[in-house]
Amino acid sequence: MKYTKATNYALHIMAFFVKQDGRENLSLQPIANHMDISSTYLSKILTQLVKADLIQSAPGVNGGYSLRKPKDEISFFDVIQAIEGSGALFTCEMSDQGDCSLEKVMRAAENHMLTYLKEKKLYEVVAENMIGDTCKK
Repeated sequence: MKYTKATNYALHIMAFFVKQDGRENLSLQPIANHMDISSTYLSKILTQLVKADLIQSAPGVNGGYSLRKPKDEISFFDVIQAIEGSGALFTCEMSDQGDCSLEKVMRAAENHMLTYLKEKKLYEVVAENMIGDTCKK
């Protein structure tokens, strides 16, 4: 299983917001510079995060983006769902009656993973790594 590059960026962007405490409005270009991605691509990701009510945007000179939800409530699942959607990772194409044993195993595994991602909060990871960044190149 593989998540898209957009999900990778979205998790890092949200970790950046959490690390900044999410209170101040951050404008597009400084975020793009920090993340080292194009402002066009970043804008598309931020739009999806706004639609998912994870962040909010404010227009104007002092505008920008900030967290909408409290930082201690944002889970990995919230961010992943904002970018990837909520479809199943595995669907059996060999049975049309919904009785595929292989699909049942895959769905059970997916449910375990989703439970973990829902319980794991971004702020926990950010707090554990406050001395450095959440990732090292």
